[in-house]
Amino acid sequence: MSLRVLVLNGPNLSRLGVREPEIYGTATYDDLVRACQETAAELGLDVDVRQTNDEAELISWLHGAADTRTPVVLNPAAFTHYSYALRDAVAMRTAPLVEVHLTNPAAREEFRHTSVIAGVASGTIAGFGLDSYRLALRAIAALLAAGSR
Repeated sequence: MSLRVLVLNGPNLSRLGVREPEIYGTATYDDLVRACQETAAELGLDVDVRQTNDEAELISWLHGAADTRTPVVLNPAAFTHYSYALRDAVAMRTAPLVEVHLTNPAAREEFRHTSVIAGVASGTIAGFGLDSYRLALRAIAALLAAGSR
């Protein structure tokens, strides 16, 4: 039996491929899901990839992950910059959690430079498109192998 990892995606990520392709590229959300599934299989992990535009739903998923000690790859999207409620949910984590972004927020508009999530995550990977997710899953596997929270 493989270890379950949640890959949680915040607002607008379901619009990949049509939303500002000059910024986010042409890969679709289905491509993102497939990349996560393929990488997880290579690592012996089982992924549950989810997306929501609802902050409350995302928080509930994080609570569930904390309650079950489930590792998480989290792309908080716009919630990254201002959701203290999401930050507080991440702070309750009981397993590794890697914040991930398709683009590099530090190289974008100034309001995107601050992550309220980064300080309570195990780490952050940003700027590598779908490879950000592949790298995050590899980081989760390495953290679990090292016994890290």
